[in-house]
Amino acid sequence: MYTGIVQGLEKVVEIKKADGFITIIVSNHNHFFNDVFIGASVAINGVCLTVTTIDTERNQIHFDISDVTLALTTLKALKVGDDVNVERSAKVGSENGGHNLYGHIEGTATIKTLERRGETFHIDLIIPNGNIKYFFLKGFIGLNGCSLTVNRVDRSTQEISIDLIPETLRLTTWKDTKVGDEVNYEIDQTTRTLVDTLENIHQR
Repeated sequence: MYTGIVQGLEKVVEIKKADGFITIIVSNHNHFFNDVFIGASVAINGVCLTVTTIDTERNQIHFDISDVTLALTTLKALKVGDDVNVERSAKVGSENGGHNLYGHIEGTATIKTLERRGETFHIDLIIPNGNIKYFFLKGFIGLNGCSLTVNRVDRSTQEISIDLIPETLRLTTWKDTKVGDEVNYEIDQTTRTLVDTLENIHQR
C-alpha cells in the first residue's frame, strides 16, 4: 500500500527486453532504496512493481514489468534517461499524509489542457472508458503515483481538473508535463465499491 506522497525522482539507466516482460534498471542516487530487499514493492510512476535484483556495486535496482502491465500503463514508453516518480511502500505506524493507493493502475488519462497559474499548474484530464463515474468533487485520484484532489468533475465531457502546488512540481515528473501526455491513473477502491454496489442495487 502507498500514500501517494512521492518521495522524489530516480532515473531509468537501462531497459532490457525479455519474453513477455521487460526489466527496467533504476538509479539510487537519492538513496530511496538503501534498505530495500528482493521482493519489496515500490511504486514507480504509480505502478506497484517488485524489486527483482539489487546491484550494490552500481547502486541500481531492477524491476520486471509484464506485458499486461506495460499495455495498461505509461511504463511502455519509458526510455533510458527518463525520470520516474518513486514511493516506497507505507510502513505501519508511519504518518500518512496522502490517501490509500495500491499501485493498481486502471489505465491512462490524457492531459487536455495545462495552465500555469503563477508557480502552480491547473490541469484538465480526460478519463476514459466511462470511469468518470468513480470521481467526485473534492475526492481524490492517483496520478503517476501522486495522490491529488479532484477540483472539478464534468461528466458530460468525461473530464476532471487538478491543481499542482510548487512542492509537487519540484519533487515529481509533473514539472515536465505537456498537453497530450498520458498519465497513469488509479481509482479509489472504496469509491469503486460504493458506486458499483449502488448501480447493482438500482438495476435489480
